[in-house]
Amino acid sequence: MLTPVAEKKLFLLDAFALIYRAYFAFAKNPRVNSKGQNTSAAFGFTNALIDVIQKEQPTHLAVVFDAPGGATNRTADYEHYKANRDEMPEDIRSMIEPIKRILEAFHIPVLLLEGFEADDIIGTLAKRAEEEGFITYMMTPDKDFGQLVSENIFIYKPGRGGDPASVMGVKEVCEKFEVKDPLQVIDILGLWGDAVDNIPGIPGIGEKTAKKLIQDYGSMEELFKHTDDLKGKMKENVIAFEEQGRLSKMLATIIIDVPVPFDPLDLRLDKPDAEKVKEIFTELEFRNLAKRVI
Repeated sequence: MLTPVAEKKLFLLDAFALIYRAYFAFAKNPRVNSKGQNTSAAFGFTNALIDVIQKEQPTHLAVVFDAPGGATNRTADYEHYKANRDEMPEDIRSMIEPIKRILEAFHIPVLLLEGFEADDIIGTLAKRAEEEGFITYMMTPDKDFGQLVSENIFIYKPGRGGDPASVMGVKEVCEKFEVKDPLQVIDILGLWGDAVDNIPGIPGIGEKTAKKLIQDYGSMEELFKHTDDLKGKMKENVIAFEEQGRLSKMLATIIIDVPVPFDPLDLRLDKPDAEKVKEIFTELEFRNLAKRVI
């Protein structure tokens, strides 16, 4: 169980990361209802949502989506950002609207903002909530969120295959990335790059080398001041690709000042609308989930 907090426990759910995760969890045995709809994404996401509400009892909760269209400040700075991603599978796309209807039935706010990614909205709200005395859990499997972790902000990674959820705080993030400060996660990602998001990093520097360099120099900027310490191909690459490294660090940095309002009253968890829940669950044929809620 998590740290008990009587009045101010906020969960921010990274919608698409959790939806994709749910969908691929059923890849070998998809859930298909009598209408021929593949409901895996909606079922898995909703199951995880109900689990966290019932087990962790948050006082406040929101689900954060990327805005449609995909154009963000990052694509403006680097046109290849996320350019290698596959199109969203139709079986996921067809479940987005039902998922939003489920959230509406649960009285859970859906948050998104044109031009910003869900990561940035979550980062902004987590930091704002911290200022107002909340303990915040960012529910996501995404390692990039490690940079946001503090004494009051945690990553909550849902369990898989019967395993329990795991929670990462400052200690866990620092151990995983072998750093002294969670903010140094950004430097590691900048050097290492990220194939999923098409962040280039610096050629020849992988995870292990990135961690060692940040242990030795503390930041990417300090590394660039001490290139004379390096040898061989690594020295050549760090010098030649300095600007690419700086760009990669910028792309990996989650924005924490997005112009999105933070009103705790809007995020307070309420009881679901039983009739609406019954209606959408009946349509999707979520009989067992209905028994857990209604």
